Amino acid sequence: MRWRAAFVVLACLELVVLACGAGGPGGLPLGVLRDVPLPGRPTRFDYESYDPNSGLLFISHLGDSAVLAFDTRRQKLVATIPGVAEVHGVLAVPSLGRVYASATGLDEVFAIDERTFRIVARIPGGDYPDGLAFDPALREVFISDEHGRTDTVIDADTERRVATIQLGGEAGNTQFDPSSGRMYVDVQTLNRLMAIDPKARAIAASYALPGCQHDHGLYIDAPHRLAFVACDGNAKLLTFDLKTMRVTGIHSVGRAPDVLAFDPALRRLYVASESGVVTVFDEKGRGAVKLGEAYLAFEAHSVAVDAQHRVYFPLQNVGGRPVLHVMSPQKAP
Repeated sequence: MRWRAAFVVLACLELVVLACGAGGPGGLPLGVLRDVPLPGRPTRFDYESYDPNSGLLFISHLGDSAVLAFDTRRQKLVATIPGVAEVHGVLAVPSLGRVYASATGLDEVFAIDERTFRIVARIPGGDYPDGLAFDPALREVFISDEHGRTDTVIDADTERRVATIQLGGEAGNTQFDPSSGRMYVDVQTLNRLMAIDPKARAIAASYALPGCQHDHGLYIDAPHRLAFVACDGNAKLLTFDLKTMRVTGIHSVGRAPDVLAFDPALRRLYVASESGVVTVFDEKGRGAVKLGEAYLAFEAHSVAVDAQHRVYFPLQNVGGRPVLHVMSPQKAP
């Protein structure tokens, strides 16, 4: 209870500081479109995943152990998939017509049919499965096993676990790089970025992340050979050059940054944090330029972007109920 109270006090102080400075609520290059009421209790959300083929956005409602399916074209909720215990990660795989969700409460990964919204398989996911990524060439799903300090590998054709790759530290987020064919994973207790050779199912390389404490969030912009790493231990965002394999930039973000989302057409990066602060960057050349930063809402730590550039923040408690806060990009203030 003391930790919770301290967190609320810090969040309130952060709100006051931002509102008085350049990064108040008007400091984001985003305009509000609507708030869509969501079902369930005002409890914690986690990752989101967007399928551009169907236009569906899948949202993990961790506190309610449910995956929500939101139709971005019609701007309405179309399904609730219950029973996914303490769901953290969620990943839509358009080529398979499936959604994978890490049921952390059961240490399993659930496979969900995107058309029927039915759970079609349950696979062992290690010890505290979290983030997920898909290798389309091998048709395998890689899962960050945070406490087990591994990446778990699932064959999407058989829906069975086929490998466990030791990382030597706690796994943060995992992302696939189609240009190199490698899977990258944050190893947050080592402050390193690991490259996995999916065919060999082994670590191919390990890279130091100077200036980073506890790298957790990760996004890879494969066409421009850049990676973005969110360091939740010291509130930094790193740009990592995938050509030179070096850190090329360090930027401040909100306390405890978590989920990253990227709009490839606008080359705009969104960083959502546990403190409720959202930071927006433009990708410029080989780096990033901060456009704005502001407190959005309590624990607004999850973000996603659709093909129409709309930005989605699931908020756990707005007037006593959960809502999906939908915004659209604007020019930087």
